[in-house]
Amino acid sequence: MTRIFVISKSFTPNYQHILDAIHNRKPQRLPLYEHIISHEIMEQALGIKFAEMGQGNDVDLNEYFRHYCRFFREMTYDTISFEICITPFLPDHGAIMGGRPGPIQNRQDFEKFPWDEIPGIFWESADKQLKYLLQNIPSGMQVIGGIGNGVFEISEDLMGFEYLCVTQMEDPDLFTDLFKRIGELVLNIWEKFLKVYAEHFVVCRFGDDLGYKGSTLLSPQVIRTHILPEYKNVINLIHNYHKPFLLHSCGNIFEVMDDLIAIGIDGKHSNEDIIAPFDTWVERYGQRIALFGGIDVDVLCQKKPGEVFDQVIDSGRRFRHKMDGYALGSGNSIPDFVPLEGYLAMIKAVQALREEEKMM
Repeated sequence: MTRIFVISKSFTPNYQHILDAIHNRKPQRLPLYEHIISHEIMEQALGIKFAEMGQGNDVDLNEYFRHYCRFFREMTYDTISFEICITPFLPDHGAIMGGRPGPIQNRQDFEKFPWDEIPGIFWESADKQLKYLLQNIPSGMQVIGGIGNGVFEISEDLMGFEYLCVTQMEDPDLFTDLFKRIGELVLNIWEKFLKVYAEHFVVCRFGDDLGYKGSTLLSPQVIRTHILPEYKNVINLIHNYHKPFLLHSCGNIFEVMDDLIAIGIDGKHSNEDIIAPFDTWVERYGQRIALFGGIDVDVLCQKKPGEVFDQVIDSGRRFRHKMDGYALGSGNSIPDFVPLEGYLAMIKAVQALREEEKMM
C-alpha cells in the first residue's frame, strides 16, 4: 500500500490542548478529535495492513497498537481515541443491530442472565488490549475513551429496541429493573477501569445514541427516569477521579440536553446538519459545555477535497471564534465509506488553521 504523509515535521503532540477544550478553556492550538476511525481509513493513510493483528497473539497485539497509536500521532492529533465496548461480551449479543430479539424477553430471562459473569469476561480481553495500548502511547499524548456503550445501547442489545418498547408497556417493572441492573453492571466495569487506568486517560467518554433525526428514541421523561440516573452514577465516579466526561450521542436530543448538562457532562460530541447546524449547538450550549465535531460526515463524503478543505477552514475559524471549548472533527465518526481524500482534506485544513493562528 502507498503511504500518505500528512504529518507536519514540526508537530509535537500535547494532550493539554484537549484538556483545555473539554474544560471550556480556549486551547493555544486548535485540537482535532474523532470518536471512531475505521481501520480501513487508518490502513490507507499509513500504507500498511495491520487491523488483523488486533486478533492475534501478544506480539501481534503489540504491533497492532503500535500502528494504531502512530496513526493518531501522524495525523496530528494530541490524543488517541480508544474504547472497549461492553456489548460484544454479552451472551447472544447483536440485537442492537435490529431484526431480532435479544436474550432477555421476560422476567425469567432477566433472572437467569449471567450478570455477575460479564465483568470477568470483559476484563479477560480488555486488560490485555489496554496493556499494549498504553505501551505504545507516543510522548505528549494521552487517551480519550474508556468503556464504550451507555445503558440505553446495552438495553437495546439485551432486548432489541422494539421488544424494549413493548416491555415498557406490558411489564414496566421489568423495564425499570433492566435499566437498574445494566447501570450496576456498567458502574462495576467503570470502577475497575478508573482504579487501574485513569492516569492514562485525559478524558473519559462513552457513546449512547439516544436520538434519531426527529426526536429522542425513548420519550424524554423515560430517559430522565431510567437512563440519566445511571449516567449520573458513572459521571460522578469519573469526576471523583478528577477526570472530565465527554458524551457521544447521535440524534435530536435537544429535549434532554439541559438534563444532561445538569447531571454533569463536560462535553458533547455528534451532530448532523440535517438535524441542526453545528452553529445551533454552539449558540445554545457553547458557553456551558465543550462541543467537539462540527464537520458533517456528508461533507466529507460528497464534496471534492478542495471544497472540504475550504469549508473546514471557514467552519473552523467560525467555531474557534464563537466558543472556547472546541475541538474540530467529523460530526459523528470516520467509517470506511468516507473517502480517504475527504478525511485528509479535513486534517490538512486543521493544520492550515494552526499555521494561520501562529501568524496572528
